[in-house]
Amino acid sequence: MKKRIKIYFTSDIHGYFYPTNYADRKEKELGLLKCANQFEKDGNTLIMDGGDILQGSAFTYYCQKELQSNQSIAQIMNLCGYDYVTLGNHDFNYGQQYFEDYIDQLNATCVCQNVSDKKGEGLYPYDIRTMDNGIQIGIVGIVTDYVNVWEKKENIDTLSITNPFEAAKRALEELKDKVDLTICIYHGGFEKSFETGKILSTTSENIAYRICEELGFDLLLTGHQHMSMGGKKIHGTYVVQPKEYGMEYQMIEVLFVDKRLEICSQIQKAKGECNLEVYTAFYKIEEMVQKWLDQQVGKLSKPLLPDYKIKMAMDGSVIADFLNQIQLFYSGAQISATSLGNDVKGFQQNVTRRDIIATYPYSNTLIVCEITGMDLKNAIEYSAQYFNVNEAGDIEVSEQFLEPKVEHYNFDFYFGIEYRINPQNRIGERVTLLKYKNKIIAPNDIFTICINNYRASGAGGYHMYPLCKVIKEINIEMVELILDYFEIHADESIREEYK
Repeated sequence: MKKRIKIYFTSDIHGYFYPTNYADRKEKELGLLKCANQFEKDGNTLIMDGGDILQGSAFTYYCQKELQSNQSIAQIMNLCGYDYVTLGNHDFNYGQQYFEDYIDQLNATCVCQNVSDKKGEGLYPYDIRTMDNGIQIGIVGIVTDYVNVWEKKENIDTLSITNPFEAAKRALEELKDKVDLTICIYHGGFEKSFETGKILSTTSENIAYRICEELGFDLLLTGHQHMSMGGKKIHGTYVVQPKEYGMEYQMIEVLFVDKRLEICSQIQKAKGECNLEVYTAFYKIEEMVQKWLDQQVGKLSKPLLPDYKIKMAMDGSVIADFLNQIQLFYSGAQISATSLGNDVKGFQQNVTRRDIIATYPYSNTLIVCEITGMDLKNAIEYSAQYFNVNEAGDIEVSEQFLEPKVEHYNFDFYFGIEYRINPQNRIGERVTLLKYKNKIIAPNDIFTICINNYRASGAGGYHMYPLCKVIKEINIEMVELILDYFEIHADESIREEYK
């Protein structure tokens, strides 16, 4: 006898529910509502999400800062029919109470096996679901334990986020003889190429390949890396991953023929008309967000607009310079370093909130630490790995910043120093000039540097920063500091300083 179940899987929505990227008001082919309009649900269908819902868009920022409520976010997920969710690393950004309020309002069950309280009591254990056709499914969720590295301590101080591999292993051992199908929803990605097995990362941030190699889940639903990955079998486990922002979802079908499983999947793009019920129910909030974004907050002496990624990295970026200028203003540090997101809107001359949030979408705060001349040089050398010289002699973005995940945000722009990078040189020897106030920087020189909390954790490969002495922390999000900076200079056109 044949039995069939269907699964719709999204991940890394980041608050993009409506079909807009918030850089303007134009409708785009993205957003959860353009995916959910295609969901067809019955008693043998499950809808699942892989985390990173609560942070990332102007909508989520407005909910958290202005409404101080995520009720609308939970209700959108409910109306879209979700049955299971796990937590993503960005779902911790606004603290435990905020994501717990969200989960409490969900109709869906949260599964996140490696999140527990300090006593070791699991908060979101696996679940077994019996479908209408009698098929029993064991569902386990896990999140990358790099949350412990990235997240502000006060946001997770009452939580224990343990090794996801070990948590998934124990859950699978308990489940496998009780169910017909085992599923792991993993907010994490692949440390090896799923095509060649080549090692892409040596950290434990992403361990999906190891899960496939050493465990035995039937289906692994992955996220975090924002990759579009069609269904593949890796060591007997069927794996998928959708792109971010509701640009697409995965539709998976599992056919049970006696005791044999057949799994197939399709990548479905966001398209068509939005789910009308949800669109209408929360359009008032969306319109409030759009009007709030269009409010002018300040004025610049000229627009600061993005250029091609490689050109900005080679020649410098006026946007990065301006952000660094603000970081120095609030920190009083000697040097500042910042990065730009994968998608950057920039600032028009008359600056609106839309400009700010679309240019700096993260919930980062600032940290000032002491750094030696040697560590500063090593940090710039790491940034210099962004460049690759191809066979034609052209400079391009190196593969390590593009695979397995696009990470332009791990290239840093430095401010307050004079430095020169020669991409033609060998890695580790690309910094050919490094000065502070016209003086060559020596290895033992000591400086204060302002960076964001993400970079201070060592994230992105900057292993020198966690070893630096912290001088002070500025526990105000950078977006608020940018807004405040314009308020302070409300009666003047802000002029930008340059390296």
